[in-house]
Amino acid sequence: MSNVLPKPVLRLINEFGRLPGIGPKTASRLTFYLLRGNDAGLAADLSAALAELSENTQYCTACHNITEQNPCEVCSDTERDQQVICVVEEPLDVVAIERSRMFGGVYHVLHGALSPVEGIGPDDLKIGELIGRVQQGDFREVILATNATLEGDTTASYLQMRLADTAVRVTRLARGLPVGGDIEYTDEVTLGRALEGRRELK
Repeated sequence: MSNVLPKPVLRLINEFGRLPGIGPKTASRLTFYLLRGNDAGLAADLSAALAELSENTQYCTACHNITEQNPCEVCSDTERDQQVICVVEEPLDVVAIERSRMFGGVYHVLHGALSPVEGIGPDDLKIGELIGRVQQGDFREVILATNATLEGDTTASYLQMRLADTAVRVTRLARGLPVGGDIEYTDEVTLGRALEGRRELK
């Protein structure tokens, strides 16, 4: 293929291939779809959207969620309960919990979960920032809203251990969530019930 296709085409195929879940065939199909120009202006719109994503988004220095402003809208909202913090794995988990309309506190995004198999340890996540935030803040409850997976449970257990010497109440989402499922794909009712039925870890 490298001897036939122009370098710009090969480069785009390779760049698409770097995305999670995109294999060589899908990367090629996406590239040639853009080349055919069936959707007028799509390539230019995609390029502009990627440039805007890079230029106009950042991570909130408090909760580490993706935002346009720093601190983010949630962290700077004085009407939210600033003493209850919900710990999630990914930014999409924040979106899912907000859809439930059952949580009025603030968040902390870890950007992943502990996974010894994949070589992901505490230093690879925003765990140190969470511990420091809890120790220096005035929180009364930390809700561990990690996914109901082996990695999510491992992360929750580790965080419970790290927070054991603080005065804060540590809770975990109730098992209304499907085991092996991700929070971002959970419906609003199930997620709302899980938030309502959270329990203290002992």
